Amino acid sequence: MHRRHHAVPLMQAAEQSPALARLTGLARDSGERLRQVQELIPPGLRGTVRAGPIEGVTWCLLVDSNAAAAKLRQLVPALMAHLRTKGWAVEAIRLKVLGRGR
Repeated sequence: MHRRHHAVPLMQAAEQSPALARLTGLARDSGERLRQVQELIPPGLRGTVRAGPIEGVTWCLLVDSNAAAAKLRQLVPALMAHLRTKGWAVEAIRLKVLGRGR
């Protein structure tokens, strides 16, 4: 018996797998959170920040450098307050510096 393997589009696979559907939903949610707070991030820093993972009530932002993370750290209380006004239960924002080559 010969089995043929068919390629499945990513979105279809995500919809059919509860684990992938959850991860896809979290990725979408993280991206939407970043879109909501973009206006609070200075224009010069916006390109250095990416949406990261969500772990319960903690959201992680991925930052390109230590300098950008230091500046962003000062904005964390305002970012959290803004997200709460939009309905997200965010109790902490973690910053992860990616470093070079990523």
